[in-house]
Amino acid sequence: MQTIRLQVSNGAYKHLMWFLSRFKKEEIQIIKEDEQFVSVQNYLKEELASIEDGNAEFIDIDKLDAELETTIRQYED
Repeated sequence: MQTIRLQVSNGAYKHLMWFLSRFKKEEIQIIKEDEQFVSVQNYLKEELASIEDGNAEFIDIDKLDAELETTIRQYED
């Protein structure tokens, strides 16, 4: 699947969305770039940069499991 990013005028937006809605969900998925999407995208870019720069901290699977168990117990009550 390919990704296309467009900037569309308000007048053309309704027409474009109408046209795109005619396709099946398996053919076209509309990804809204709202504030949350941009925030997550920026976070992931920063995380990737820290990995590539060698500044990322990693934990092993046992430590992850222990942290997850602690978190689960905290919310079980």
